[in-house]
Amino acid sequence: MTFKILKTDNQNEDFIELTQLLDQALRERNGESQKEYAQYNKIDYIKDVVVIYKDDTPLACGAFKRLDADTAEIKRVFVKSDFRGQGISKVLIRQLEEMIKAQGYKFAVLETGIRQVEAKGLYTCMGYEIIPNYEPYVGMVESVCMKKCF
Repeated sequence: MTFKILKTDNQNEDFIELTQLLDQALRERNGESQKEYAQYNKIDYIKDVVVIYKDDTPLACGAFKRLDADTAEIKRVFVKSDFRGQGISKVLIRQLEEMIKAQGYKFAVLETGIRQVEAKGLYTCMGYEIIPNYEPYVGMVESVCMKKCF
């Protein structure tokens, strides 16, 4: 499958729509506990965004933000359910990692949830390792934090 990869920002309408679908999926999977995490999923502070298209249809998105001088945090990773299992998430993560490295970061971190088994599998397959929860996820028992060194 051939994809179009668009590097954009948080104002992209397709990114906004995809993150709304992500939030809906997370609420369905995590129930009431998702409310605690919503405050950390806002997109207004995210500047670096990737949207993947097949033809003109947005299929997936992901983003990152600066956590500190050496570390970028991957955020808002989502693939529409009809397009999962086709390697799109790996293409997305590789693109985000290339952008992160190009900006001089040495590490990428991310937070996922204990119920996001598929996400944990993807990140592990791509070289991420589970680490102690970083702020603001310290003490949040449903969070799983991961890190990759470049």
